[in-house]
Amino acid sequence: MDQLKNLGKLIGNAFKAKNVDFQADIENIVRIANIARREGILALEETVNDMNDPFMQKGIMLIIDGSDPELVKSVLETELVFVRERHGSGQAILLQMSAFSPAYGMIGTLVGLINMLRRLNDPSTLGPSMAVALITTFYGVVLANLVFTPFAKKLAAQSADECLRKEMILEGILSIQDGENPRIIREKLNAFLPHSMTNGTREIQGEGRDTGREPVAE
Repeated sequence: MDQLKNLGKLIGNAFKAKNVDFQADIENIVRIANIARREGILALEETVNDMNDPFMQKGIMLIIDGSDPELVKSVLETELVFVRERHGSGQAILLQMSAFSPAYGMIGTLVGLINMLRRLNDPSTLGPSMAVALITTFYGVVLANLVFTPFAKKLAAQSADECLRKEMILEGILSIQDGENPRIIREKLNAFLPHSMTNGTREIQGEGRDTGREPVAE
């Protein structure tokens, strides 16, 4: 019941889609990398308070505190896992409702048919009873295919974008901690994006966004 109470919020999140600006995130990470390269990791303390992203802020604070790279990676990956689980539970609710809606529509159809058969001696009731039988199936199909399934798919797409963004930020934070060249960091983070989102600066094989962390052939 607690999860069902959040149904309205889930549908609202699907309506209020947030566009993820990957390029802005890359530029921000490169800017931070430049500061760390010129002035040292401790100089990032001045930039942490200006960050609007709690995930990035947490990662930068960890490297400022001198945490081991494996610890930084473990902490951020753990948060990423729980983000996926939270998003997955919301999608599962909508998908289950999509699966059940036609069945409940059929229950309404059976009720309508029962009422119709009970009053076969009264022809005036046949039309309304048949209408009830058909309209419930109609509602079930419409809710499943025009409401619950599309919203679940949209939430899944939003979740994929957010998780990809967090994976990219995680890679950038670890690269900053390793002291890598900002130009190399930019190229590494661009590997997370499809060709259409890299402003044509390099060729990427394939069209999907599911590039992961595999190196991209130049």
